[in-house]
Amino acid sequence: MRRHHVAPLFLTAAIATAFLFRIDTVSSATFTAKDPGVRTSVPNPPGIPNPGDPLPGLTLNQMNFFNVAKSEFMDTDGVDEGLGPRMNLDSCSGCHLQPAAGGSSPATNPQIAFATSNDFTNSIPSFISPNGPVREARFKRNDDGSPDGGVHALFTITGSKDAPGCNLLQPDFDSAVKNNNVIFRIPTPVFGAGLIEQIPDSAIVANQKANAATKQALGILGRPNIVLAGGAISGQPNFNGNDGTAARFGWKAQNKSLLLFSGEAYNVEMGVTNELFQTERDETPGCQVVTTPNTVGNTDATTPADVPSSIEKFALFMRFLAPPAPSPDLPGGAVSIGIGRKLFAAIGCVQCHTPTFTTGSSTVAALSNQPVNLYSDLLIHDMGPGLHDGISQGQAGPREFRTAPLWGLGQRIFFLHDGRTSDLIVAIQQHSSGSVLAGNASEANVVVWYYNNLLTEQNKQHLLNFLRSL
Repeated sequence: MRRHHVAPLFLTAAIATAFLFRIDTVSSATFTAKDPGVRTSVPNPPGIPNPGDPLPGLTLNQMNFFNVAKSEFMDTDGVDEGLGPRMNLDSCSGCHLQPAAGGSSPATNPQIAFATSNDFTNSIPSFISPNGPVREARFKRNDDGSPDGGVHALFTITGSKDAPGCNLLQPDFDSAVKNNNVIFRIPTPVFGAGLIEQIPDSAIVANQKANAATKQALGILGRPNIVLAGGAISGQPNFNGNDGTAARFGWKAQNKSLLLFSGEAYNVEMGVTNELFQTERDETPGCQVVTTPNTVGNTDATTPADVPSSIEKFALFMRFLAPPAPSPDLPGGAVSIGIGRKLFAAIGCVQCHTPTFTTGSSTVAALSNQPVNLYSDLLIHDMGPGLHDGISQGQAGPREFRTAPLWGLGQRIFFLHDGRTSDLIVAIQQHSSGSVLAGNASEANVVVWYYNNLLTEQNKQHLLNFLRSL
């Protein structure tokens, strides 16, 4: 995972870039670039989907499935329906709500009200705030010092009238925070997820190998997340599980498919067992209190849209969800956005945030051979000690994260895996940490150096305007 920057190439590129982009007459003494902030939701012109809308081109039957699936995605579960006994929230859309169902963490954190709803007796952990991001918590280490990495759900069903015999305690988050043993994750937006699911592995691998000299000069490597069974040896560069394919969903690209992504989230975030995760995460006697049978998935159902299970509906909703539509002129105007797009490419951001892929053939015409303007290579990259979270997933180590897709960024509130900032400039700076000499350099160090030192404040503003236009 170590890399060696090529100093001559770096210096040559730096000098060339300096001459190319020091062209503005507005000095930093009179102007300082600022994050334009969350782009206001404005209805898109006819024919362009708004956030939360379905993909264009779905058949009538597919639209029916989408609508039913969206309703399930937005529905709340109760204790009598299987919620808990440990959970972070009671619905998918509670986490994925900004700027619409399928998005990211909303401005007002629903976990605050949920903690004591339904007579629950939960206290609010110190890292959860009314205006902060929805978060899940993971412990880095077990009490004996061995690696943990698992999600420790924030809340329990203790106190609910539907669970009179359940007296679970919340995890000791105060001690975990004090001992620097807890890290956080925020929801990833799932707009356009069906398009991402259909990108061929061969395209991801080919893109990984493209522009090799430029990437080497920038210190960029990146690789698909691979989870090989046992000591299996594969002739392929990086593969998922036993099936020989690249994973692509989650902060560390740890999930292969939207169905797996759904099933895991239903079990981990809401505590609901399902077809993929059949056993409870907490099997404490007295806390297994489902009283309302779940008839979803019953093959005797008379309505075809009622046949899929909940997790299949979650996956269908995400699969048929339209991608974000960029703004042609907000913020800053079309000229500024156009300049920013060119700067984004020129300083090397595109070497990880690949602007576009194309899907392969699909039985769903709306997903077949379509452009995917996601601005991600779907690879995991070493992001240095600054973003180190102490957690490994698959072959993604504690410093490695999937390149976050940037489409829809203009309407996101919180950034980075733990939601530590709402300022896009801070998020950019946080990409840089470590050093080559220490052997822990972030793969983004050189690109961030270019941003800091080779762009005027006006050009930084153009770049920020471009990012917020996505």
